Formats: sequence, structure tokens, C-alpha cells
Amino acid sequence: MNKYIKKFGEIGIADLPQVGGKNSSLGEMFSNLSEEGILVPDGFATTADAFEKFLDENSLNNPLKTLMDQLDRPGYANLKETGLKARELILSGELSQNFQSEIIRAYAELCGEVETEVAVRSSATAEDLPHASFAGQHESYLNIKGETALLNAVKKCFASLYTDRAIKYREENGFEHHHVKISVGVQKMVRADKASSGVIFTLEPESGFRDIIHLSGVWGLGENIVQGTVTPDEFFIFKPTLREGKNAIVRRMLGSKTKTLVYKPEGNTEDGNSVVNTDTPKEKQKRFVLNDVEVVKLAHWALTIEDHYQKPMDIEWAKDGKTGEIFIIQARPETVHSQKNPMIVKEYRLMEKGEAIVSGEAVGSKIVTGVARILHSSAEAGSLKNGEIIVADTTSPDWDPLLQRSAGLITNKGGRTSHAAIVARELGVPAIVGCGNATDKITDGEIITISCGEGKTGFVYSGALKYTSTEHDFSDIEKPETTEVMLIVGDPDKAFELSFFPNDGVGLMRIEFIINHSVQIHPMALVKFNEIKDQAVKDKIESLTFQYLNKEKYFVDTLAEGVATIASAFYPKDVIVRMSDFKTNEYANLLGGKDFEPNEENPMLGFRGASRYYNDLYREGFRLECEAIRKVRGEMGLTNVKVMIPFCRTLEEGNKVIAVMKKYGLEQGVDGLEIYVMAEVPSNVLLAEKFATIFDGFSIGSNDLTQLTLGIDRDSSIVSNLFNEQNEAARKMIGTMIRKAKRAGAKIGLCGQAPSDHPEFAGFLVRNGIDSISFNADALLKGIENIRRAEKKPVRKRTASLRRNSMLIF
Repeated sequence: MNKYIKKFGEIGIADLPQVGGKNSSLGEMFSNLSEEGILVPDGFATTADAFEKFLDENSLNNPLKTLMDQLDRPGYANLKETGLKARELILSGELSQNFQSEIIRAYAELCGEVETEVAVRSSATAEDLPHASFAGQHESYLNIKGETALLNAVKKCFASLYTDRAIKYREENGFEHHHVKISVGVQKMVRADKASSGVIFTLEPESGFRDIIHLSGVWGLGENIVQGTVTPDEFFIFKPTLREGKNAIVRRMLGSKTKTLVYKPEGNTEDGNSVVNTDTPKEKQKRFVLNDVEVVKLAHWALTIEDHYQKPMDIEWAKDGKTGEIFIIQARPETVHSQKNPMIVKEYRLMEKGEAIVSGEAVGSKIVTGVARILHSSAEAGSLKNGEIIVADTTSPDWDPLLQRSAGLITNKGGRTSHAAIVARELGVPAIVGCGNATDKITDGEIITISCGEGKTGFVYSGALKYTSTEHDFSDIEKPETTEVMLIVGDPDKAFELSFFPNDGVGLMRIEFIINHSVQIHPMALVKFNEIKDQAVKDKIESLTFQYLNKEKYFVDTLAEGVATIASAFYPKDVIVRMSDFKTNEYANLLGGKDFEPNEENPMLGFRGASRYYNDLYREGFRLECEAIRKVRGEMGLTNVKVMIPFCRTLEEGNKVIAVMKKYGLEQGVDGLEIYVMAEVPSNVLLAEKFATIFDGFSIGSNDLTQLTLGIDRDSSIVSNLFNEQNEAARKMIGTMIRKAKRAGAKIGLCGQAPSDHPEFAGFLVRNGIDSISFNADALLKGIENIRRAEKKPVRKRTASLRRNSMLIF
């Protein structure tokens, strides 16, 4: 067996001390996962013994050790000088003739009869460990062709063991410099420059949610995604339904992908830079880099790799534009969320609102304030004071020492899987990436607030805004014994984070949030697009739906993905989705809405809820809502989704809605579909037993029920002081509703703030036998406390058969 060269077919994960984390993983997959259909480009690796021999033959050990001993600690004032001297020492060394011959022989065997391009990658023996990634610390060289170029690239990889960032990373992670060796992987190039490439995490990278595979991709070579040069496409794939063979892509987001990294036509240059960034054609920017079949294929591979290694993984993929084949080119353990206790959650909340300067993709969940420092390159490190917030076009591994000194990071370019995002997570530094124009909009030296605590979109505000941070240890929280505790969720961006809160599911999901923020278009404006009178509105709709020949499908897919994101976050617990309950004036504010909505004097009591669903004015819009839910439950396999009908005034109306839903593919009882109704009109209470023969359960809408019991328009500021859901009459209606539902054998729940704000109201609900209570996340823990206190008091015996499931209130 050759001591200095190992072929991938001879390498396994146990060879990490000899070939480093990157190469040992490649060999492990090449040797053991090929039979699973996973393609890994063939290659070979130089060994740690070869590197040690190189150092010995060139008498470099002592000079390198002396240099590292002279490193200024902890200030690193001479880091740049020290790193440069170390690299120069290594580059001045000579590879032995024997070692060169072995590399050339292995290269010839890899290429066959014709010299081919290879990727030459550094792989340190302390790299890609579960607790330390060394992401981007060492160099890689792409599109290397020919013996001379290959030998030069190998020596450059040796020298990259002493990049400034690698030296500092080892110092701060407790690795002795002389104990870390470098292996070089030589791997057949995948012509991703003619196709696409990207990154896969086998967990959701912001929250650490384990049942999601997050896949991102760009056109061309993957350095653009790693360096954060462009904003990539993103796909979220749900593992449980992927295993079941369902359409498990629960969400996708189109990235701008404005640049494409390709090889230079003339090949290698003297400086070893053989690639160039080109402008991506507009047509390609508007296309996803992978089709659904390819996404699912890669997701299955990611599952297989994760199962093989028995830990969350960070994977790189590339598609060959010549052959159409997709390859896995790297796999390493994920090093951030896999090291955290998911039951300890720190929650940040802004206490005031300010002027949003820019927004982008949020990395982490923190909020910080500080001085903005605009930097154009890492060479401007001297301008950055400790605790300032870096504002830059993009960052590379050279910026890592700066990130460690900063309070936050804002970039124009990049996505959730860029190097900046990965390192920011590892360092616990909040970042907002892909803002587009941050360096133009933010003034150097300005006081700003970074907020990553409002979902996946991060905001930069002017000034130092007040905020709070609270650490929750959910492992110590006991849920109530008999009353289910559910969440009110509307924003898909927060779903994975909220899934870690103690809960029994989602008691109320309002789809209005998704329609407002994601769809943005009135459904009837998509059904009857040609009837829209305003050309400017038509142009905006065309812009939003550019990927769809069938505009109706845009509504269905966008709504379905929003619902599916929340449903997957809480799977297999119930997620109760309330169908749309905009009032006419609210519907009219959607794009194209004014052409399809009547003017009403009192929209609160007018054309809303169930009455819309079977009416000619909206029936086709409701069809699109039903098709979205049918897609979530059927195609995507998320049968934990239940449906709820709002503001159903009469029994006849209830039957009409059930019939219309059946016509549109949502049949009660099929695949366990349950249909609930909001109990928010006095007729629902008075005829509860009869409504229970139509619907599977009730959710008390305490706001509407109170306003209709007391005769108060809750939109009116003049009489708002009279609104009180704890009014004796309102409480009597709620108590009656609960008792009637229980007698009828129907589920009954309530969603709202009162049970968390008022312990006596929680006690009232528990005494009356409520099945479940749903809370907004910020009220959940107080609500649990109030319910548990109420359950300790004597209550009437409750029918066990009715306790299996539950419902809600809002």
C-alpha cells in the first residue's frame, strides 16, 4: 500500500488522521454509498505522512514552530505578517521527486488516456469534525489540468494550512499548530460551470429543526454560494413524507443568482485563477437551478448520507452540464445546531419600531444594536472597533477574524448557506445577508439595530431600538394534564423555531398572512385576469406570476407551500387551517381586489367567511383555496392539516360549504379530513347540537362572539371600551358553547389572549371542560401556568373518549 497516496476507493472515515476530514468523508461515500446510487467523483488523496515528509525534507518544522511561538496573543497584531512568512516558507520548499512521481502516476490513472481537469482541495486532519468545521479556512483550486499545474496546486494547498484565518481558527479552538497536518484531495472536475451547484443541510439551518432538508443552489460553480456572491435558490424538503414517496418539497424560494462562476476559456493562468464571474442572463435568473425530480433525488441522497453518518450533515453537490449527472462533492458534519440543546431557546423581541433601512435574509434570531462600519475588504480591518457591526458587499474566509470582533454582519450579497452565514452561525453573530443595497443605504458610523428576531426576513433599523431577550428551557416545562395547549401561527418563517415550544399542535393558522405577504393577489384576479381594468395592476400581477402560464396555479402553489411549511414544522400534530376570512375592504386591498369586491357599509357583518365560499362572486376563489389544501394533504402527504370554516351563520350555509368543498376535492372523512367551524355567531351557540351534525368540532371565536353578544362593532373606537370577552353575557355564551359541544360529542377549543392574561378566565374554561386552548407564542408559557393552576382545582369528571383530540379559540 502506498504510504503517500491513497485512492478514494481505499479510503474510509477511519482514515481521517491520514487524509483529513474532507477526503476521508469523500472516500467513505465513494466506497460505501455508491451502491445506494450516490455519485461521488473519483479521485485520490495525498496523506499526512506525505506532508510530514515534505516538512522534514525541507527542514521546515522548527522555522514554522518558531513563527507560531512569536504570534501575538491575544491581540494577533502580527497575524498577517506571521501567516505570510509561514506560507512563503512552505512555498519555498520542494516536493521530492519520488512524491511528484507518485502524484503524477495517480493523476494518469485517474485521467486515463487523456489529461482531464481536476479539483484540488485541502483537507486538514482537524477539519470537518462534529465540533469544528474549519469552513473555508484552507484553499481549493478548480479546473487544474496538467502535471505541472497539479504539482503547483498541491504545494499551494500545503501552504494554505497557514492562511491567516486558519491560524486564528486553530488558536481559538485549541488546536496545536504542529499537530494539524494537511492532505490534498485530487478529484475529477464536475462541469458545474455549465450547469449548477450548491449546498445541502440535513436540518433547517436557522432553527436546527431536524425533519427538514435545506437545499440551495446557484448557476455555475459553487464558490458563488460559499462566498455569498449571489442569492441562491432555496428548497425545503420534509423528511417524513420524503420517505413515504410524497411530493415533499414544502417550500421553494427563487434566488436572484445574478452571477455565474465559470472557467476561463483559456484555462489556467499563471496566478492559478482559472475562473471568472459572468453576468447571469435574465432568463436564467428567473429559473430554478434544479427541477423537482432533481431536488427530490438530492434530498434522498442527503437522507442516505445522514443515515450513514448518524448525524446532521453539511453537503455540497454539483451538476455536470455536459452529462446532466449530479454528484456529491463534499459531506461534513453540521457543527452549529447539532452541538446545541434544542430545548433551550433564547427569544428576542423588539420593544419599539423604527425606520427600516434595509432588509435581507436573517441568520440567527438575535437582536443587536451598534455602530455601523462599512468595509470594502478585509484589508480595512484596522477601521473596525470591537463590537461594531460590519456592513459589506460580501465576505470571504479572509473576513473571519473580523467577524469574531463584530457585533453583527450585514451584506449586500449572499444567502443562508453562504460562508458568511455559516461562520456567523458558528460564532453566534447575528447577520442579515442578501440585502442588495446595504452599503448604499447605511451610513458609516451610524447607530443601527439588527433584528433577526422577526422570522426569516431580517431588518436593519435606524437608531438603537429597545429590545428584550428571554431564555426558555422547555425541557423543564410540564404541559397541562387534561387540557391541550396549542399555538396560533400565521407566519411560515417562524414555524420551525416555534415548533420547539411546548405544544400539542397549531390550533389556529390564519391563511390571510400568507395571502397578504406571499400571494399578494386577489384570487379572483387570477381566475379572471382579463377582466382587470387597471393596466398597472395587470403588470404587477404579471411580474409576480412570471413563472406560471396558469396564473391560478401561482395562488395554489404559493398558498400550499406556506401551509405546508407550518404543517411540517408541527407534524404529526394537528394543524388547524382556517380558510380565508378577509372582510370585503381587506380583500379589496389585494392586487386586483377592487375589481371583484362589493362596497359595504359594515364589512364586519357583511360578505365574509362561509357566505363567500358558495357565492358566485367568490366561489372560484374558494376553489383555489381548496386546491391548495388538497395539494398539502394529498400530494405532500401532510394529513395532519385540518380545515376550519369561519363565520358560518346558518345550518344551511354549513351544508352548502361542505358540499362545495367536496366538489373541489376536500371530502370530509377521506384520509382523516376533519372540518371544524368557528363558534363565533350566537346561532352557533343556540344550535350547537345541530351544527355538530355537520362539522367535526368547534373553535370558539371569542372576539366575534363577544361583539355579537354585546352588539359592539369591535372596529369602532367609540365603543371599544365596552368590549370585554369576560363580560358575564359573553362568558355565559362561551360556557354554554363548551357544554353543548361536549354533550354532542364534538371537539371544542378556544384561541386567545385572555386565558394567559387572566388566570380566572383559564379556570373558567377548564371548569367547563374545554378540550384545548391556543395561544400566541409570547403568551404560551403564562397560559400553560394558568391552565395547570386551574387543573389542580376540583373539576367535573370529563368524558375520556372526548379527550383524544382538541380544538381552539381566538
